[in-house]
Amino acid sequence: MVGDATLRSPSPDRNGDSAHGHHGIMPGLSHDELTAFLDEPGHLLRLGTLGVDGLPREVPIWFVHRDGALWFTPRAKSAWLEDLRIDTAVCATIDESVGSMRKLIARGRAELVHDLGNDDEWRDLYREIACRYTPERFADAYIADTIDEPRALYRLDLDSSATATWRMPTRDGENPLAVWSTQYYHRS
Repeated sequence: MVGDATLRSPSPDRNGDSAHGHHGIMPGLSHDELTAFLDEPGHLLRLGTLGVDGLPREVPIWFVHRDGALWFTPRAKSAWLEDLRIDTAVCATIDESVGSMRKLIARGRAELVHDLGNDDEWRDLYREIACRYTPERFADAYIADTIDEPRALYRLDLDSSATATWRMPTRDGENPLAVWSTQYYHRS
């Protein structure tokens, strides 16, 4: 769900305090804002899995946002590919550390779209992912250099995942103290 209600601001009163009696709630991202954020090149997806050893694992990876889903590609020898084969539950975080500090957390089940050995069927998508992070010429050289290294293709559908978004209140008229979700307050 985009702009999770627990992360959106209740309507502030004239003093800038929310209806909950505190300084407001950190605003979420609208659907269009989230789409624009996910489509910007350069942001990494931090993918959390449950390791085959029972310990959590988090890896920063390349991704592309397409058709309401996050698409990503583990290599054949990636430890987290084995994690996904055992348990498809994931937590995906995409965030930024500057400006509005936009964030998305999506918890759901990753879907295997193409298993190892089917790379030719989706190589154009892999090139699209690589071009988000590197110049086109380098992406082509990178793909040519690793063409014999099999990858799998997974997707995380955002509509069927539990999602939360938020950003800092940096817009005109927003209370600059509205930086917490309601779950953190002990008073209502």
